[in-house]
Amino acid sequence: MWTLENLAAGAVYLGLVMYAVFGGADFGGGVWTAFASGPRAREQRNSLFHAIGPVWETNHVWLIFVVVALFTGFPKGFAAMFTVLLFPLVIALIGINFRGAAFAFRHFGRQTGEHIPFMVSTFAVSSILAPFALGMAVTATATGKIVIADGRVQAEPWFWIDPFTLVGGLAAVAICAYLAPIYMTVRTEGALRKDFRRQGIIAGLVLGILTAAEIPVAMAHAPLFASRLLAPRGITFVALSVIGGITTQILLWRCRFPWAQIAAVGTVTLTISGFAAAMYPDLLMGQLSIVAAAAPSATLRAFFLVLVIGIVILAPSLLLLYWTFRGEPNPELPQ
Repeated sequence: MWTLENLAAGAVYLGLVMYAVFGGADFGGGVWTAFASGPRAREQRNSLFHAIGPVWETNHVWLIFVVVALFTGFPKGFAAMFTVLLFPLVIALIGINFRGAAFAFRHFGRQTGEHIPFMVSTFAVSSILAPFALGMAVTATATGKIVIADGRVQAEPWFWIDPFTLVGGLAAVAICAYLAPIYMTVRTEGALRKDFRRQGIIAGLVLGILTAAEIPVAMAHAPLFASRLLAPRGITFVALSVIGGITTQILLWRCRFPWAQIAAVGTVTLTISGFAAAMYPDLLMGQLSIVAAAAPSATLRAFFLVLVIGIVILAPSLLLLYWTFRGEPNPELPQ
């Protein structure tokens, strides 16, 4: 169980969780920038931009970590994934780059007001596009439609577009839209806090519907994944994620915002854990196992040595950053 290959896969899994929990919330800020409504729509957008500002670049460290861990620890899997899933992954990268550019232009242009509406729209659209494409790419690995024959990876040109992956992409967007307003409830007060509370409850309901719908869709379009998800190991995480989601909704309803934030993180973590449990022991469903995709033991040992050194250096820096910039809106910035 505690083999080098499984530990490396665990590192990739933890990187995905961290990217969802931190980077996902940033994407969610863009989602609610698009769907901000009511008499305080402008204040909602400004609060989101101010909260994202100090950490939005840092949160992409987790995506970089996942990519590096994949091609270092699982070069065969990395090559196969980035060959057949190049198109959705490029779409995601385009979204991430346009989102970053729009955020920067909006920041430097807000004092004059020039081009802000266009930049806000670009930021919002890109924030939806990137997690949607990433969600489709991740769920495509579970379809069983990526075939490795005679050492070569094969797949139909548009295999990554089907009901299962589409729901997966929507669920990824919903995860982002779920986290952002719940995080904002502990960073705002008064009527604005009520707005984010309402958005968090709505996003929680949408996420619950999408993740529930993914099970029957998987039974039709990814049967091996569905059978593993409904096995004891997978269904345990499904049940726990449902409990976490319900708990979060209750805490939001009762205005227990710090606890709701913790519960929301737990819900997302358990949701991703359910997917990972159903995928195990494969990296590509039914075609490439974690063991078969792994790098040689010497490479994995070197990877973990560097990983430990990186954690010692990076973890205190990230903790200091998140503690120093907890996302409170700056009243000195123009509203």
